[in-house]
Amino acid sequence: MLTPASDPHAESVLAKAAHENFPVAPRFLPRAWRGDLMAVYGFARLVDDIGDGDLPPGGADARLLGLPADRAEDRPAMLDALESDLHRVFASAGGGTPPRHPLLRELIPTVRRGGLTPDPFLALIEANRVDQRVRRYATYEDLLGYCELSANPVGRLVLAITGTSSPERVRRSDAVCTALQLIEHLQDVAEDLARDRIYLPADIMRRFHVTEADLAAPTAGASVRTLVAYLTDRARRLLDEGAPLMSGVSGRLRLLLAGFIGGGRAAAQAIADARYDVLAGPPRASKGGLLYAAASTLRRGT
Repeated sequence: MLTPASDPHAESVLAKAAHENFPVAPRFLPRAWRGDLMAVYGFARLVDDIGDGDLPPGGADARLLGLPADRAEDRPAMLDALESDLHRVFASAGGGTPPRHPLLRELIPTVRRGGLTPDPFLALIEANRVDQRVRRYATYEDLLGYCELSANPVGRLVLAITGTSSPERVRRSDAVCTALQLIEHLQDVAEDLARDRIYLPADIMRRFHVTEADLAAPTAGASVRTLVAYLTDRARRLLDEGAPLMSGVSGRLRLLLAGFIGGGRAAAQAIADARYDVLAGPPRASKGGLLYAAASTLRRGT
């Protein structure tokens, strides 16, 4: 299992896991599941850190991926190198050359145990390639297409790891994961704008008379708050659509799914509690809020 003691790269990965809107690999899960979920999270976090330019300084990750340290800021090259290393994960599962990066080496037993395919991992890399060339989204449907790459593969991997995948569960999982991604975009409007990215669809911004200048303000005006409230409601409805994912499962997996869905609901409530002002600082749910939302979701079963 991925631990700070196993590799220095793991420490920062585990630290970031604690700040997600949902439980990544809670301790009540079987050890094998926890290890597999943390391996997937480590890969997803590495991909995002490359795409966002958030890697630790010094170029260590570039060297691990077979590039010179001075190319660590060349995001397309780093994503290409990561994709090559990902293919080594699947080759090594069949006896081929193992991957170079320690976070990808952690994936090898996960791929073997779950019979995983490269597709969801490749989609996460492609989402970050999209981030390098797409800075604005014209329509809500365009943004959903991005979520299909950036968020939905994670839920599909969770279903595969837990051996519970089915077409209906995949559909419900996609709704939950898209909702979680939308909520994260709402929380991080100011941070994303600082990276010259806007994940609020332009057609909806026009409908609510919101300009890019409005998003650069220190606090949200009435039009921005109304827009954020509208998109928060859409995310909540997606969570409700996905909540029947819990039906037909029991035990610790049911607790995990309640944590995912409840975490999204708690984050949406935190945005509402901030009166939809996401510009003054990203609204985050308290630990108590997360536990209450997860428990309520578990109790209702939806």
